[in-house]
Amino acid sequence: MFKKVKPYMGKNIRYTRMALLAMFLGLIASTLPFILVYRIIEPLLSGTRPDVQVVITNIAGVAVCEVAYAYLYVLGLKFSHKCAYRTLKNIRISLQKKLERQPLGTIQEMGTGKIKKLFTDDIEQIELLLAHAIPEGISNLSMALIALIFMFVVDWRLALLSLCSLPLGIFAMGMMFKKGMEKMNAYYAAAAKMNSTIIEYINGMEVVKVFGREGESYKRFETDIKDYRDFTLAWYKICWPWMALYSAIIPCVALVMLPVGTLMVINNTTTLANLVLVFCLSLSVGVPLLKALSFAGKFPQLNYRIDEIEKAMEGTPLKEGKKPFEGACHDVRFEDVHFAYKDSEVIHGLSLELKEGSLTALVGESGSGKSTLAKLLVHYYDINSGRISIGGQDITDMSIEALNDNISYVSQEQFLFNTSLYENILMGKPGATREEVLAAADKAQCTEFLNRFPKGIDTPAGDGGKMLSGGERQRISLARAILKNAPIIVLDEATAFIDPENEEKMNAAIGEIIKGKTVIVIAHRLQTIVNADKICVMKDGFIIAEDTHENLLKTSSVYKNLWENSEASTGWTIGNEVGA
Repeated sequence: MFKKVKPYMGKNIRYTRMALLAMFLGLIASTLPFILVYRIIEPLLSGTRPDVQVVITNIAGVAVCEVAYAYLYVLGLKFSHKCAYRTLKNIRISLQKKLERQPLGTIQEMGTGKIKKLFTDDIEQIELLLAHAIPEGISNLSMALIALIFMFVVDWRLALLSLCSLPLGIFAMGMMFKKGMEKMNAYYAAAAKMNSTIIEYINGMEVVKVFGREGESYKRFETDIKDYRDFTLAWYKICWPWMALYSAIIPCVALVMLPVGTLMVINNTTTLANLVLVFCLSLSVGVPLLKALSFAGKFPQLNYRIDEIEKAMEGTPLKEGKKPFEGACHDVRFEDVHFAYKDSEVIHGLSLELKEGSLTALVGESGSGKSTLAKLLVHYYDINSGRISIGGQDITDMSIEALNDNISYVSQEQFLFNTSLYENILMGKPGATREEVLAAADKAQCTEFLNRFPKGIDTPAGDGGKMLSGGERQRISLARAILKNAPIIVLDEATAFIDPENEEKMNAAIGEIIKGKTVIVIAHRLQTIVNADKICVMKDGFIIAEDTHENLLKTSSVYKNLWENSEASTGWTIGNEVGA
């Protein structure tokens, strides 16, 4: 396991070596008092009176050793934690960089709960290995072995007797590992599921309350938490008896040695001085030995977490080139594109061409593949076969940065960071001036609601943009796209939160974005795309018709049905009495 972590330690491994040295010296200092106490009582064993000066000297030595032990051990922990937290930083940075190269759709499928667990819980547990298990475990085990060797030098028979409890303790520890490993995978699966459910429940609490689904939603929340509780208790219930057994037995190195050694003194097969010295030394063996072995119980858990982190790092990266954009123009072309979510194909040999400067609308029932097609263009996923190109250049030949520079993607699910609205818009073009940001906000029709805030555009957006309404968040997102000024625009239900009062403003904002651009619009409200240069009707991953609005009404029954349903829904109202 240490080999898996070592590459991330780099030069920081020197702090682990320093920690080992400091802790080892500290443990020697903690063992010396037992020998010093023996020197005090040694004269008594021979029936002579101890010298007062010797007693005082040895007592002072005990005090110095205890202070030295405390200082050196804390110093060792300081070094080990310095290495641990710098290594954790390196692991998180490495994980972040590798996740950045994963298909964005794959990351979304992982869920925020699992990603949070990876970045915080799993990586944080590695701190136990680096800051404690390695330096403390090795130094404690080394000190226990040195004390045992010294005991063997004094009297090998008494030393062997002191080890009698060790086999039983190791057997109990082995049984704990064997029984515990059987439950570990189920335990961690339940923990990951619980994390995802808690985050989903909290994020969706507003919707749950509005639609009165507290009972149904809470039932799943409660079930997943109880599953985690049950797995945890079942796991601990199996491990606790064995843990208690080895924790009680391993430190008792004098359990057999003391009574048998006393008989040996009586029978003159060893001396009382040897028995007392070995007994004093045995007191310095039990605690460090137990502490060293106690870390062994953490290694299976750490192995699991490291494996989970490595699995996330080893995912198939997004196919990405290194070239800048070299396309002759900004025509977009899909050629015989096939794409599947896992084992289920959702786009079936689709071909489509979008001319530079044109506006193309994708319409169809939910699940027909509209949003998937848009996400394939912005390279959320790699296609299974076929080709997607911009200006003749395959999108997999260019770098992600080059692709992103040429496409603005505005979806209905917009996220604002908990920083100022100004900085949220600035993300569209980090090098823009304040005047450019204000101009983009004005074109996106944001000025009206920004003026309501005392701090204006410098108002914090709140977590996820909670300070704004859905329509206001969308206009901030549109301001980002206007500021970015990319030649290709993808609007995926970007008008989903339009209300009648703001419809004209939103349309004006969108009009500012699409001027002179190659535009793809996905919309359920067909009234907003009647003037599109081309409307593509999708069904079950195929384009079944493409033409202008007027021609499709005449030639496509599917489009005509979608239009009639859209027209009918436009006139829907909420009555103020039953039967209204």
